[in-house]
Amino acid sequence: MKRFLAIAGPGLLVAATGIGAGDLATASFAGSILGTAILWAAVVGAFMKFVITEGLARWQLATGTTLLEGLVLRFGRPVGWLFLAYLLVWSFFVASALISACGVTLHALLPLGDDAQPAKVAYGACASLAGAALVLRGGYGLFSKVMQVCIGAMFVTVIVTAALLWPGAARVAGGLLIPTVPALDGGWAWTIALMGGIGGTVTVLAYGYWIREEGRVGAAALRICRIDLAVAYAVTALFGIAMVIIGSTIEVHGRGAGLIVDLAGQLGAALGPAGRLLFLLGAAGAVFSSLLGVWQSAPYLFADLWRLLLTGPTGVERGGAAEDLERSRPARVFLVLIATLPMLGLFFSFREVQKVYAVTGAWFVPLLTLSLLILNGRSDWVGREWRNRPLTVLVMLLILVFFSAVAWRTLTG
Repeated sequence: MKRFLAIAGPGLLVAATGIGAGDLATASFAGSILGTAILWAAVVGAFMKFVITEGLARWQLATGTTLLEGLVLRFGRPVGWLFLAYLLVWSFFVASALISACGVTLHALLPLGDDAQPAKVAYGACASLAGAALVLRGGYGLFSKVMQVCIGAMFVTVIVTAALLWPGAARVAGGLLIPTVPALDGGWAWTIALMGGIGGTVTVLAYGYWIREEGRVGAAALRICRIDLAVAYAVTALFGIAMVIIGSTIEVHGRGAGLIVDLAGQLGAALGPAGRLLFLLGAAGAVFSSLLGVWQSAPYLFADLWRLLLTGPTGVERGGAAEDLERSRPARVFLVLIATLPMLGLFFSFREVQKVYAVTGAWFVPLLTLSLLILNGRSDWVGREWRNRPLTVLVMLLILVFFSAVAWRTLTG
């Protein structure tokens, strides 16, 4: 087990961070509306994120620089300033949603009175501060151990729940092996949402920093990273499959974390109080691990950008900065801010601003894919043996077209 975790550790961190309340809700809602016919979409979505993250790892192992370092080095500081602006907006709204999701889920697990609003605020604030304290005091080592426990709880509870509600091997096999979209209102929309939402977005950038923490450098580490990411996105696909199965067996209502709580109530009616408790434990592990992953990764990204934008890419050509980003002052200040300021979202509604965020956020994956097509497409930048192969280019172009279509639909919708 220690050897397995040593290989699959950073990938499992990406999986645990990328699977949050929104992903569980989307998968279960899609399953409730369309049934097991769209199980294949969870697998395709996880595979697309595998291709993207593998390209990110390949760039870093080939050049010794993170993707952000490469973008600033090759395209200049304006790219860095644009991403910094996006990171600040993304961090606020994602952190606010995660704090709220933790509050709602923990209140459902351990109710504090009859009024859910103050309980949500209290639980959310406690979860946020506990996550910040863990990252500040424990560093990467303790963070990775806690995340492994969380993803273990998520895996056991969600898979066991899906097994208890098993719809039959024939239906599951048909949904996995025969790609179809039921001819129902919103069928394509929910299928695309499942494919595009699974596996996280900005947090995939943290993979480069986490493999740096594990000491993975050079060509020898690429095989380990590919195994690592294959395990991570296999786990991600299994979660998506399990949640579609769960959603296909019961009626699902609500949205976001509230949908997860409603889903737990439906499971309680189907499986009894133990089933409700089991699922809520897994949901709590999912939302807290997402919060903890963002609290650990977003400060890395901010500190890296701060260094690059203030000092320039000097030294990046020689293999990246030797500075310990995790313990740097910019990272620690940003961690404190991300753990506190977004608590305002527990009291106010930012519906219109969140719509703008959703539209801009939808363009992140296609822009990341385009960046990797360019950066990994130059032999003089990464070397001939690291360059994108023709099949990789084809797959990434398909991913680019797909996520661009999703982003355009979000913009026009």
